[in-house]
Amino acid sequence: MGFFSFVVIAFLIFVVSAVFKSICVVGQGFEYVIERLGKYQTTLKPGLHILVPFIDRIYKKVDMKETAMTIPPQDVFTHDNVNAKIDAICFIQVYNAAKCVYEVNDYFNSICQLVNTQLRSVLGSMELDQMLSQRDTINRDLLQVVDKATEVWGVKVTRIDIRDINVSSDVMESMSAQLKAERTKRATILEAEGIRQAQILKSEGEKQSQILKSEGEKAAAILAAEARERAAEAEARATTMVSDAIKDGNTQAINYFVAQKYTEAIKAIGAAENSKVIMMPLDASSIIGSVGGISQLVKELNK
Repeated sequence: MGFFSFVVIAFLIFVVSAVFKSICVVGQGFEYVIERLGKYQTTLKPGLHILVPFIDRIYKKVDMKETAMTIPPQDVFTHDNVNAKIDAICFIQVYNAAKCVYEVNDYFNSICQLVNTQLRSVLGSMELDQMLSQRDTINRDLLQVVDKATEVWGVKVTRIDIRDINVSSDVMESMSAQLKAERTKRATILEAEGIRQAQILKSEGEKQSQILKSEGEKAAAILAAEARERAAEAEARATTMVSDAIKDGNTQAINYFVAQKYTEAIKAIGAAENSKVIMMPLDASSIIGSVGGISQLVKELNK
């Protein structure tokens, strides 16, 4: 009776153990890779599942959440032979649990090694200035290459960021001196360009001034010529009128003509540079008479 009781208890324990082994609960954010007799059977999603006791087993519990992977700092030689220490971070996410278990041994370490290799390859083809100023381009190129390589492992590389680029103090001093020289060069060029523009503007101003001056002189000359032309026309008309009056026997016209020539002669003598005192024994009444004749002539012409 004691042996029978022991067998019953052992059987109950076996049954309870089998029941417990057949029940599998997968947590949110995880997937379980199940093997049956050493062969891949299925992948369990989050929730409650029933397994075949002692035949099915949980081979791997795979975290499906996005994970940050720190890439250890490493030395990289740039295209211009500068030694730099690169520190990066990589974000990965498993999208196929079976592939990441069976296609690669320790996918986490494999991706880390792959990123290190691609960092040396990409940055080794660039100069230091490019590496410091084109981080976004480097991150994008690295992401494309690494993500394509990890696709067969069932892992998606969502982002790669270079966190820090460190170079030696000698290189930093050399870069600072180079930047200072570049700034001085740009300042000199800008100053020379400013002087050049000022000279151009000054020349343009002088040119415009000369053009305006020439146009003003031209306009003045035209006006003076027109004035002389009008004066000549007026004198010609006056001479014609006087000539007609003389033909008609008008003595006042003769007096006007004589007074005009007499006045012009006095003006010419007075305009001489070497004349200081002029003695003219002339009869003033003759000039007055001529002027009176001019007045009479004008009245007759007006009539």
